[in-house]
Amino acid sequence: MAIPIRNHVLEVIKQKENYTDKELEKALTKDGTIITEGKFNKVLLDLEIMGLINVAWVTKDNRRIQAVTEKVEEDAYDEQIKETQEKDYEASFPNS
Repeated sequence: MAIPIRNHVLEVIKQKENYTDKELEKALTKDGTIITEGKFNKVLLDLEIMGLINVAWVTKDNRRIQAVTEKVEEDAYDEQIKETQEKDYEASFPNS
């Protein structure tokens, strides 16, 4: 049952760019998802460990929760290395 709750919490977080923990709890309650404070913290911790969200303390009692957006960047140096390795591999066959 924890996995569907985790997925639901992640989907709610992705709907908005920034949430405070209080806003997220209200959004979940509005959707009909009622979680104890301990379970809520556990779900946030699991999602943060998996690298799906960032949680940062704003004040002593408030946390900011953000979904992690994946940025795929192509590195020109890595591309050159791949091309060189492919050429070296092909050149390793003497009769082709």
